[in-house]
Amino acid sequence: MIKKILIANRGEIALRIIRACKELNIKSVAVFSEVDLQGVWLKKADECYPILGDPIKAYLDYEKIVSLAKKADCDAIHPGYGFLSEDADFATHCEKNGIIFIGPKAEHVALFGDKIASKRALSKVGVPVLPGTDEPISDIDEAIKIAKEIGFPVIIKAAFGGGGRGMRIVQDPKNFKKLFEAATKEAISFFGKGDVFIEKFLENPRHIEVQIVADSFGNVVHLGERDCSIQRRHQKVIEISPSPSLNQDVRKEIYRASQKAMFRLGYESVGTLEYLVDKDDNFYFIEMNTRIQVEHTITEAISGVDLVKRMIEIAGGDKLRFLQEEIFFKGYAIEFRINAEDPEKNFAPTPGKITEYLSPGGPGIRLDSIAYKGYEIPMYYDSMISKLTVWSLDWKGVVNKARRALDEFIIRGVSSNIALHRQIVRDEDFINGVFDTGYLDKKLPNFSLGAIDDIEQETKKMEQISQTIKSIKENNLKVIQ
Repeated sequence: MIKKILIANRGEIALRIIRACKELNIKSVAVFSEVDLQGVWLKKADECYPILGDPIKAYLDYEKIVSLAKKADCDAIHPGYGFLSEDADFATHCEKNGIIFIGPKAEHVALFGDKIASKRALSKVGVPVLPGTDEPISDIDEAIKIAKEIGFPVIIKAAFGGGGRGMRIVQDPKNFKKLFEAATKEAISFFGKGDVFIEKFLENPRHIEVQIVADSFGNVVHLGERDCSIQRRHQKVIEISPSPSLNQDVRKEIYRASQKAMFRLGYESVGTLEYLVDKDDNFYFIEMNTRIQVEHTITEAISGVDLVKRMIEIAGGDKLRFLQEEIFFKGYAIEFRINAEDPEKNFAPTPGKITEYLSPGGPGIRLDSIAYKGYEIPMYYDSMISKLTVWSLDWKGVVNKARRALDEFIIRGVSSNIALHRQIVRDEDFINGVFDTGYLDKKLPNFSLGAIDDIEQETKKMEQISQTIKSIKENNLKVIQ
C-alpha cells in the first residue's frame, strides 16, 4: 500500500492529486519552482520542497525529483499530465530507485510515446489506423513520394510528443518541403527529436477519445468517450462526455476495440485512446495518452468514478473495485478550459496579477482552479488557470447550465478566453450538438471576442440599487420584509 506520494507537477493537477491523496489517507509532497511560491496547491500539501534554478527545468529534472522523493521517504511519484508524465526514462528511473511510478509500465509509456510504433501495435490487434508511414522519415524526396501515394491532403506529425506541436497539414504538394522542414524543426525544439511521420489527413473529422482503466489482474474497463472536437490549432478548448453526435453502433465498436487492444497489450493504469471519426462514421486510432487527461473531470462526472484515486490504487497493486457491467453513465458533462490569454490578440498568453476573481457555483458545477484574487500568473507555463466542469441530466440542460455558469465567471487583471466560451454556448450549431475539428476555424471570424464589460454592467446595477435606496429614504416608502 502506498503511504506517501511526491507530486512531480504544478497547478490544478497537483491540487487535484493532493485532494485524492487526502481522501486515501496518503501523505502528499509538493515540489515547486522559484516562481510558484504563490501556488495554492503548496498550501494543501503535507510537505513542500523547492527546486531552484530554471522555472521550466524544475519540473523536468527527474533525477533531482526522484532524489527528493527518496529524501522525503516517499514510496511513489505521481507525474500528473505534461512535463514528465509520458517520459519513459523517468518511469524507468523511478523503478530503478525503488519508487513506484503512478502510471503504466515504462515499456508502455515508451511504446505509446512513439506514435509510429503505437499505430503499428494497435493495427496488429485489430484497431483501424490511418494510412501513412510505418517508420520515421527524414528524407524529403522520399517523404514527397510517400505523400503522393497516400494522396493529398496529408498531415506531417512529430513521432514523439503531442499537443499539436511538430504538426503541419499539407494541402498542396508545392508547400510540402517548407512545411516538412517546419514540422521537423518544431519537433526538435519541443521534444528533442526531429523524427516525423506522414499520414492521410481527414477534413474536419470528429475527435473522439475513450477512457480506459486497467489493473494488473487483467481487468480492463472503459469509462465512455469524450468528444474533443472543439479545438484551436490542435489544442483542445472544450471537451464533452458523452459525444452528443456519435452513432450508437460506432460507440459500441470503438469501446470494444479499445478494451480488446488494452487487454491484448497488457496495459495497466488509466489511459486514453484517441480517434478521428470521419463523415461516414469510420474511426481511426491516432495516439494514446498514458496518463491522466486534463479532461478527466467530465468522465468522473458521468461515471461517478474517481480516476485519480483509482490510478493510485492500481499503482499500489490493488484490483479494480468494479467490473464493466457495474459502470453506468448518467447525463452530460462539459469541460471548459479557462486560459489566461487574449482572444483579440490571437490568443496570446496574458501572465500577470488577477485583480478580481468571482467563480461560478451551484448544483452540477465543478471548478478545478489555481486562480484567486491577487494570484500572479507566471509567464513560464501553460496559460490554463482553471477548468470549469458542468453536468446535467440532458444535453439541453447542460448547455443552459454552462451558459449560466460562464456568465457568473469573472476574472479581471488579465485577459481570459471566457468571452469565447460564452459565444460558443450561445451558438446554434453547438446548441444542436453539431461540430467537428473545423468548428472554431469556421466560427471564430463571426464571434465577438472582446471581453464582456462586466465592470460597466455591475456599475449600472449598483447605481440602480443606490437610486432605489435613496428613493426609499426620501419618500419614506415601506419595504417588504
